[in-house]
Amino acid sequence: MLATTLLNKELLPDDCIDASRQMTTLLLGRAGGSERLYSNIDRLSPGAKSCKFHSHSLQEEFFLVIRGRGVLRLGDKTYQVCEGSCFSKPAGKGIAHQFINDSDEMLEILDVGIPDPNDVIEYPDDKVTYRKAEGRAYKDGKIVADWSSDPNS
Repeated sequence: MLATTLLNKELLPDDCIDASRQMTTLLLGRAGGSERLYSNIDRLSPGAKSCKFHSHSLQEEFFLVIRGRGVLRLGDKTYQVCEGSCFSKPAGKGIAHQFINDSDEMLEILDVGIPDPNDVIEYPDDKVTYRKAEGRAYKDGKIVADWSSDPNS
């Protein structure tokens, strides 16, 4: 796609839609030709989690709830969120996050950030560290071969 292409989020090409049983991600930035910035809409079905609870060493993120309601785990606190709730998460602060759709309706979240190929992602619930540059997960300093970052598997 060209960076100047005008798109409709409901009419994205198949390679810009990442769908699983409980969550669909619309890869808007990719579809629009973004080179560094990612901009996604995550649609969580009732009971779904957006991701495993995690923090980034080098990736800054911004989130805006655009539809529905649910729960946000952010650091050591839990918040009820609804349409209009938003926050930024600076990189390297060790602030983990996770959205959980505890409602009976769709939860839709705008997720914007700048990824870094050398990012290190910490998953405190699993006690796992994922090194993006290596494409490997570690627990207690040892490679974990069968670990998945999928929160709904």
